[in-house]
Amino acid sequence: MNLAVHTTRTMLHGAVEIDITGHTAICDPSGALYLEADRILIVSDLHFEKGSSFARRGMMLPPYDTASTLKVLAACIARYHPTCVISLGDSFHDGDAAARLPEIYARQLAALMQGRDWIWITGNHDPDHPADLPGDTYRELAFGSLVFRHEPSKGSPLGEIAGHLHPAAKVVRRGQAVQRRCFVSDHTRMIMPAFGAYTGGLNVLGRAFHGLFDGTNLKAYMLGHNRVYPMLRKALYP
Repeated sequence: MNLAVHTTRTMLHGAVEIDITGHTAICDPSGALYLEADRILIVSDLHFEKGSSFARRGMMLPPYDTASTLKVLAACIARYHPTCVISLGDSFHDGDAAARLPEIYARQLAALMQGRDWIWITGNHDPDHPADLPGDTYRELAFGSLVFRHEPSKGSPLGEIAGHLHPAAKVVRRGQAVQRRCFVSDHTRMIMPAFGAYTGGLNVLGRAFHGLFDGTNLKAYMLGHNRVYPMLRKALYP
């Protein structure tokens, strides 16, 4: 297959449709990925309770990250009505975060989980099943020609969808540099943007991404306020 002929299609809600090893995937401006044919919604690096985790170490952040992340997640679920949600690891910022989730947020999360399958992929921040929450937990999960895991593996495993690296892309427009969270893919694998409210980003041209993608076919799908912007490798800046 000549991957260079693959194109993207802009859809309603500013989302972009792409192909990953024969699976049609929708990149949503929120940072969620939706497999329409299978009704699976994928998010990564929610980092629930990051604010309270920092507070326990004396670094005070506004305690609104979980509420903000849940609000965006709820809007995504209402938009796509998935039958399954996969969270690709680092769903919680530390191993105790699920246990200290405020009751109001725990109820909101439980309501989002109700009536659909929910899969927690373990991450480096949350290596165990989240306390007192339903759902199934896996280190990685294979689905058809796709495999879901938290940390991307070196080499070029076909169909890998991973998170962990918090990808971001930089472009220059009218002399101004703009950096945004992004999906990054070469149509054989994808690394998801971090979904959580207090998560930063690593430039996709940085060392952490070396060897993960075919540079000829690499695209960054940058997240704007209301739409996704596909960018070729040659348009990106380190």
